[in-house]
Amino acid sequence: MSSTSLWPKHLYLIAEGNTQPQHKPSRESMGSKAYHLLRMKNMGLPVPPALVIGTHYAKSPEDCMLPVFTIGLPALQEAAGRILGDMRNPLIVSIRSGAPVSMPGMMETLLNIGLCDQTLPGLLRQTGNPRLVWDAYRRLIASYGEVVAGLPGSLFEDEIDRVTEGRDERQMNFAELRSLTRQFLALYQLHAGHPFPQDVNEQLSGAIRGVFMSWHAEKAQAYREINQIDHAMGTAVTIQSMVFGNSGGHSGAGVGFTRNPTTGERQPWVDFLANAQGEDVVSGRRNAHGHKALASVAPDAWRKLQEAAQTLEREFSDMQDFEFTVQDGVLYMLQTRSGKRTPLAAARIALDLLDEGLIDAATALERTSELHETDLGTVQLASQGNPQAQANPLGQAMSACSGVVSGEIILDGARAAASAAEGASLVLVRQDAETSDIATLEFSVGLLTQRGARTSHAAVVARQLGKVCLVGCETLRIDLKERTVRLGDQLFKEGDVITLDGNDGRLYAGVVAAVLVPDAALIERLRALRTAQTPTRHQKHTAS
Repeated sequence: MSSTSLWPKHLYLIAEGNTQPQHKPSRESMGSKAYHLLRMKNMGLPVPPALVIGTHYAKSPEDCMLPVFTIGLPALQEAAGRILGDMRNPLIVSIRSGAPVSMPGMMETLLNIGLCDQTLPGLLRQTGNPRLVWDAYRRLIASYGEVVAGLPGSLFEDEIDRVTEGRDERQMNFAELRSLTRQFLALYQLHAGHPFPQDVNEQLSGAIRGVFMSWHAEKAQAYREINQIDHAMGTAVTIQSMVFGNSGGHSGAGVGFTRNPTTGERQPWVDFLANAQGEDVVSGRRNAHGHKALASVAPDAWRKLQEAAQTLEREFSDMQDFEFTVQDGVLYMLQTRSGKRTPLAAARIALDLLDEGLIDAATALERTSELHETDLGTVQLASQGNPQAQANPLGQAMSACSGVVSGEIILDGARAAASAAEGASLVLVRQDAETSDIATLEFSVGLLTQRGARTSHAAVVARQLGKVCLVGCETLRIDLKERTVRLGDQLFKEGDVITLDGNDGRLYAGVVAAVLVPDAALIERLRALRTAQTPTRHQKHTAS
C-alpha cells in the first residue's frame, strides 16, 4: 500500500513484520480471541498470519466486504505468500468468530475456505499429500453446508457412517476420501438446491456472513442470557491462513489447559487427536486422547507446547485454555483465553499463582472473593475406599468435570424444562457433546456422552456451569426412536435413574450414595489469605 492512512480503521492484520497501523487494537474492537492472537504473535509464539474484521461490522456485515476484498485480503495474501484462488499456490483460510468475552463453542468456525475443484491441484502441489487435500475438501463441503447453507450436519455424518461401516474415518485412504467428497458435493446440490460454490470469493464472503450470523444463533443467545452478556456487543471475524493437522502421522490438533481445570493442579491438561483438524476435538463429535498421544507422534512439538504454556501463564497471569495444531511436527498456536474452571480449581490456581509470584495478594483475594469454603471439596462415592461396599459400574468414560450426581435420564430438551420444574434431578445423555444442548444442560445436574473430548466446547461449558461431565463412553448406545439407552448389556428407559462419578469416570445404575470430602489444606490456605488481607480495626480507623 502506498499510504498507511488508507488502511481501514476496523481491520487488523496479524503478521510477521506488519507495519500497518492497528488503530487502537483492543479486546472490544477486535474480540478477545483475535486480541490474544495478536499478543501471542508479539510474544514470539508461532501464529499463522491473520486478518481480523472488527466487532464494528457485526451490526452490518455487508459493510466489511469492500475493505476486506480490496485492502485486507491483499495484505493477508502478501503476509502468507499465497493467493486465494490461485491454481498453483492457493491460500486456504479458516474463518473464526470472536466476541470481546469468551463464548466457547457458541458461534461458528469454518476451515479450508478457498479449496475448490480449481485450487485442489495447487494444494496437492504444496503439500504432496493427496489424502490431506481430499480430507480437507470434504470437511469444507460439510461445514459450509451446515453453517452457510443451513443443511443438517447429520446429512454428512450419516454418509460418513455409511461409508466407513464402523471404521475410524482417519483410516480412510485418499481414494475413499475422494469418493466421499464427490458424494458430499452431490448431497450439497440435492439438498441446498444449488451447487457447492466453486468461486473462492463467494466462499469467503459466504463464510464471513455465516460466522457473523452465528452471533444470533439460539445457543449463542442462550449462553449470553445465562451469563448476562450484552447482546449488543457483537463478534469479530478472523480470517487466518490454514495449518493442517490432518497432514499425516506427525500431525494433529488439540486443545489444552495450562493447569487442570477441575482440580487446579499445576500440570498441562491436553486433549490431542492425531491426523485431525481442530474442529474434530472441540465439536464434541470425536473422541480424543491425552498428551501422551502428542508426545509419541511429535515429541518436539510437545516440548514446545509445554514451553508455550508457561509463556502464556507468565504473560496473562492466569490459567489458560489454548488451541493448537501440529503440521508435520511443527507447532502452531491458534487461540488462548482464560480457562473455565471449577470453584475448587479457582481457589487452588489463585493461591498457587500467588505463591509463584505471578499475581499479588489483592488479585488472589479478588479471584476467590465469591468462593465459599463448601465449594472447596470433592463429592465422592460414600463407598470410596471400601471395595466391598462399591456398586458394580455400568461403564467407563473420560471425566471432564469431577463430582458425583444421580438423576433421571433425559435424552433431549423437549422434556427437560418440564421435568426440572417438577423438581426432578436430570442427567442429559447424548451421542455427542455439543454446545447446542446448553439450554437443556442448564436444567441438568450432569452430562454423559458417547463421543467427545474432555476439552470439547460443550464439556468446557458444562464445567463452567458446575455440571458433572463424562464424555466418550464407548459402551453407550442411544435409541431416540424407542427413547432408550443401553449401557453395556443393560437397557434403560428415559426417566430411569443413573449415577455419574466424575472422579474416576464410572457410571452406575440407580442412586449411589455420595459425600462431600472437604479439601482441608486448601481451605486453610484460603483462610490465611483472607485473614492476612483483612484490615484490623486500628488499620481501618487510621485509614479513615
